[in-house]
Amino acid sequence: MSETSQRRIFIGDVHGHYEGLMKLMEAIAPASDDEIYFLGDVIDRGPQSCDVIDFVIQNNYVCLLGNHEQMLLNILTNENTATAAMQAWLYGGGQATIASYQEATIPGEHLDWLKTLPTYLDLGDIWLTHAGVDPYLPLSAQTAEQLCWIRDEFHSIQQPYFADKLIIIGHTITFTFPGVPPGKLAQGQGWLDIDTGAYHPRSGWLTGLDMTNHLIYQANIFNNSLRVLPLAEGVINVDPCQIAARRNKQRA
Repeated sequence: MSETSQRRIFIGDVHGHYEGLMKLMEAIAPASDDEIYFLGDVIDRGPQSCDVIDFVIQNNYVCLLGNHEQMLLNILTNENTATAAMQAWLYGGGQATIASYQEATIPGEHLDWLKTLPTYLDLGDIWLTHAGVDPYLPLSAQTAEQLCWIRDEFHSIQQPYFADKLIIIGHTITFTFPGVPPGKLAQGQGWLDIDTGAYHPRSGWLTGLDMTNHLIYQANIFNNSLRVLPLAEGVINVDPCQIAARRNKQRA
């Protein structure tokens, strides 16, 4: 299969797994004119969040704000942060992030970089955000809370939010959708989820999507395996009605 030059490549939630990311990037072998986009949640859970941030900064790669970066910023920049919020972040992977820094201190360079992360990017035919959008609000009314945290309310939409753009997201591990096995991508109405759960013992797959050539690159955190497959073979369509039913059951 021949590949087109100047690729657009999207990286799912890394969650501090620097070594796995290096294996993935070695397989992708990005050229200097390739465009690399990280969908957020590059930190927490894994052991090397500091190294992941260093790598993204040094290579001047684009990165979105994920809910884990948002939690960290809220805690470190807000003197009135509630104890419960601090505990939630630490329990959700923040302890590993702090431990990845010498003397448990996050340098100003990293904090300044985190503060610049956008909540979404419009690439024309592709629209990037970490979690999704509130389907009932116009784009101008979307907040960081929705763009970084939303799940079933977005996943269950019956019609695409954009008529002419594919929304690519992370945030929700794909095997949590009905009928999607670990390692596969999940596709709904106008959206594609590439967070295959790198940190999770049921999966271990970290995904890079070459959208230009419709190729999926994956590195497994736990067994160091690599694989490359056509996009059409790695995507499972999800039924929005099933997701809506699950959401309604949870609310009952």
